[in-house]
Amino acid sequence: MRVRNKPWADTLIADNEKAIVLEPAQYRGHWQDRFASQQPLHVEVGTGKGQFLIGMAKAHPELNFVGIELQKSVLAAALKTSLPEELTNLQWVLADGQGIENFFEPREVAKLYLNFSDPWPKTRHEKRRLTSKTFLASYSAVLGNGGNIQFKTDNRHLFEYSIMSMAAFGLDLRELSLDLHTDVAASEGQLENIETEYEQKFAAKGQPIYRLVARIPEK
Repeated sequence: MRVRNKPWADTLIADNEKAIVLEPAQYRGHWQDRFASQQPLHVEVGTGKGQFLIGMAKAHPELNFVGIELQKSVLAAALKTSLPEELTNLQWVLADGQGIENFFEPREVAKLYLNFSDPWPKTRHEKRRLTSKTFLASYSAVLGNGGNIQFKTDNRHLFEYSIMSMAAFGLDLRELSLDLHTDVAASEGQLENIETEYEQKFAAKGQPIYRLVARIPEK
């Protein structure tokens, strides 16, 4: 997808260095220094315009959040939206999520979020899927035993692939939903779901949303 350039993005990023990180590797093992309080760290890979992570940071002040996004203009939009909220438990990272083990030490991250990732449907592009074994190895490296991965998508084929990929990798599948919004409504407030921009778009068209939570097994 082609992203329209935003002329103001560079200035906004340069003026808000306390909220955004351009060289994440330098904080490996020291991410808590970026936050007002030392709290469990949750990371979203491919944060888009930030609606999900901003919502999570507002709903969970007891947690710290990092959103990683490769597209500068997209992340600048997330930064712009978040600034008026003055969230001291939220940081943005302008970087490629591939090689995340270079950004965080083992066990530094408690939970990872993958929301509406590119499905890369062609077989020859399997290694680009964010739930392929190469990416899972990177996630496992920063999560450590007991860490969780939460994955949401509107793509049934990617969801099925992710279930098989995670099971083959040895992850424990803890939650599976084939119609998340119906399950949330039926839970009467017991099942939390902060929606993304894409999620709202697809759900409005009647498209079911799929979600799973996988856990790194204790060894």
